[in-house]
Amino acid sequence: MNKKEVAEIRRHFTPNNCTATRICGCYVDHEKNKKFETREAFLSLPEEEEFKYFDIFKRTLGGTLGKNLLNMEFPLQQELEGGTQEFLYRLRNTGLDDEAMVSEFFDKIIENFDYAENYYIILTHSVYDVPGKTSDNMDMDDASEEVYTYLLCSICPVKMSKACLSYNVENNCMEDHIRDWLVEMPITGFLFPAFNDRSTDLHSMLYFKKKPEDLQEKLVENVFGSIEPMTPKTQQENFANLLETSLGDGADYETIKTVYENISLLVADTKESPEPLTFTKPEVQRILEDSGVSNEQLEVFDKCYDETIGAQTALQATNMTNTKKFEIRTPHIRIQVDPECTGQVETKLIDGRQCLVIAVDDHVEVNGMEVRTLNRDFFPGTADNSIE
Repeated sequence: MNKKEVAEIRRHFTPNNCTATRICGCYVDHEKNKKFETREAFLSLPEEEEFKYFDIFKRTLGGTLGKNLLNMEFPLQQELEGGTQEFLYRLRNTGLDDEAMVSEFFDKIIENFDYAENYYIILTHSVYDVPGKTSDNMDMDDASEEVYTYLLCSICPVKMSKACLSYNVENNCMEDHIRDWLVEMPITGFLFPAFNDRSTDLHSMLYFKKKPEDLQEKLVENVFGSIEPMTPKTQQENFANLLETSLGDGADYETIKTVYENISLLVADTKESPEPLTFTKPEVQRILEDSGVSNEQLEVFDKCYDETIGAQTALQATNMTNTKKFEIRTPHIRIQVDPECTGQVETKLIDGRQCLVIAVDDHVEVNGMEVRTLNRDFFPGTADNSIE
């Protein structure tokens, strides 16, 4: 799913656009005991409750594609009888009217969800009459192309409210506030089936995780049976290791800077694209070529990519580098640079030592205090206004 398709489903989470037909819930304590289960028509809920659930649903489809939202495919064997996809498919087709199947689903989540505190599992069934699109991308509500029926699951922590004082209106006084168990925003969840090309894709699902590195491997493997993707941190580390191995002794500052600059430029050029920018192996190789990497180093890259990343594995551009900052570290110094200003930092050989040189103009701060710009009047031997 791309950003536009995710946004189209998120638009359902309002009273006027609601497509939910049924909602089921299961409250689980820290010892994995079911405290209660509930199942009811969504539109029978009080309006105040509906709004709370809408907030939770929006968060379940919120975040960045490739980091918080992952498109995952089911292996073919999971679509056979008894497979994980086949179970979700049958569950969806019941409209959550089969109490035993819903309870079995909750059992699967409880068994495989790794969480040491109380939480609330919310499962909804929705039916969306997908409108057609005109040539100028306008909705045609009277020209439906298909009905998209889906499940949305949200897993939310339930935590005790903080101790505090509150105002008692009846007694007109301040008193100790009664602490309650509160349902917080979701930390994981999923949409099944995926809404790819504005159509039902039974072979895929969209998986949500609040923290990009918290993949919940058991949940992915045993409940979804899906192929576990690399986390953003793993992608970044693997790409850094790939560069280090491929460049060897040629991994100088200017080459590394150019590689990351070229990636950032490509990300900026595709910022408005609904699909996250990804690079296959040949595309990564082309970036290295454009960054001045030698043929000998590219030969090492060709072999190392298969071993480090996987020949058929693509990397998401925003996971390969931090496009919001460029960081330089030595054992005792750390410098953060705006990615658009990396050209102001260069290397120079000064008095036989390799140095980082930062060009400065008319504004320098030290511990938050503005100081005078260094210039040749202070250091007659320097040729420009720079800090070495």
